[in-house]
Amino acid sequence: MCSFSVAKVREIKPTLTRQDILCVETVADATALVVFGASGDLTRRKLLGSLFELYRRDLITERFYLIGCGRKEFTDQQFHRIALESLGQGSGTAAAEKAESFTEKLYYISGDYADETLYDNIKAKLVELDGRHEVDGHVFYLAVPPVLYGAIAEKLCAAGLSGDSERDSQHQPRLVVEKPFGHDSQSAAELNDTIRRCFHESQIYRIDHYLGKETVQNILMFRFANTIFEPVWNRNYIDSVQITIAETVGVEHRAGYYDKSGALRDMFQNHMLQMLALVAMEPPVSFEADRLRDEKVKLLRSIRPFNLADLDKLIIRGQYGPGAIDARQVPGYREEPDIDPKSKTETFVAAKLFVDNWRWKGVPFYLRTGKRLPGKDTEIAVVFKNVPHSMFMSVGLEDVPANVLVLQIQPKEGISLSFQAKRPGSKICMDTLNMSFNYQDIFGVSLPEAYERLLLDCMVGDQALFTRYDSVEVAWQLLTPVLQAWENDACEPHEYPAGSAGCAEAERLIEIDGRKWRPIG
Repeated sequence: MCSFSVAKVREIKPTLTRQDILCVETVADATALVVFGASGDLTRRKLLGSLFELYRRDLITERFYLIGCGRKEFTDQQFHRIALESLGQGSGTAAAEKAESFTEKLYYISGDYADETLYDNIKAKLVELDGRHEVDGHVFYLAVPPVLYGAIAEKLCAAGLSGDSERDSQHQPRLVVEKPFGHDSQSAAELNDTIRRCFHESQIYRIDHYLGKETVQNILMFRFANTIFEPVWNRNYIDSVQITIAETVGVEHRAGYYDKSGALRDMFQNHMLQMLALVAMEPPVSFEADRLRDEKVKLLRSIRPFNLADLDKLIIRGQYGPGAIDARQVPGYREEPDIDPKSKTETFVAAKLFVDNWRWKGVPFYLRTGKRLPGKDTEIAVVFKNVPHSMFMSVGLEDVPANVLVLQIQPKEGISLSFQAKRPGSKICMDTLNMSFNYQDIFGVSLPEAYERLLLDCMVGDQALFTRYDSVEVAWQLLTPVLQAWENDACEPHEYPAGSAGCAEAERLIEIDGRKWRPIG
């Protein structure tokens, strides 16, 4: 965790309370960002807009600059125009003037990622621009296909751009790596060995953009800053936990990547297991990067390995067929452009996991994620146990609904708690009420893009929201046997119609335990 000076902020804004001060963002030191894959989709859709928002909010200094690297040949001016189009700011506005100022700090170098000349050119450009902008910190962002991660890291090292022992840790170059980090246990280990020969773990920032979401970070605040739920946050009071990431979209422009990946690699190995860890981990001793990550790894190590002999009773894979989304007919996965018509790639996964530790022994965690589902929805639902004895049995109320706490991650960010209460009517007139909190209603602002948080943190030097390698390693150790079993299985994924809540087999996975999935959307 980066240092934070309350006294320094009070000098600037002496009337602020301590809690107000803690809400003041740390401004990044003058930093150069080198983006590999600058002509690609991620840079245009997420990175440029997020960096501009940080610049607009004065969270990165006027001395900041960015070098975009790509195989496509652009001049600096062409790259500026691309950036302005990405930002979408109309001319003649204050925001447009700020955008013009921002794009003046963007430069572009084209070349082949395998060519050492590209890295010599980057090094020379950094020397030139560091002097012009008075910058001494570098962040290398790999917004490229994962197959290139290791080679680029090695080339940076060979060019002398990976750091040296004379710099303090705060000013060492940083390497930002997008998911997926490998495609199984062996490839992840090989990639890590390659990168670690060039960069120290303290320099490596493995991005899982879900961890940058305000509502995911709120899990920590909700659990560890309030005493009301901690006494019941265990197997004695919690019946089960459901984690859902549902998407209405299909593969869209990611067909080439997705058909080699699938839902288990694309969503489970990172997003879903990271959210499970935050919900179930033990309290860290302090709000420091490695203390947080220590507890997440301990939790992931406690997940019971899948019994491959009974795999179909624990994890289900599906693939969407033709159907309708919002009354619009859409093709099945195998009919999508650039998808193998015989593909067995899963677009839906539902799993039942158990955490074998003192707190969670016997509590099932039901996880599901999929494409072409009936709504866009990401939530964590904690279902509490029923009351042990209903005093209302004598009047026919034998099954009183359980309390459910829902952490809504997106799109309607918030928290809700359902409970039973008296409503107007007879003495035994009871109903389920919901007490809810909505971010938009309470704070009146749109939540920032997750990449804003993560880009600022990597420039500041805070690794708390980035994934450490041991966490990646444990996740792959859990899921690689499943992937291998599926590859050796002649059976097809279960088909579900686009627009449905998934395949019938996923329903049976939870119904056999006497439970039901929560509705999607």
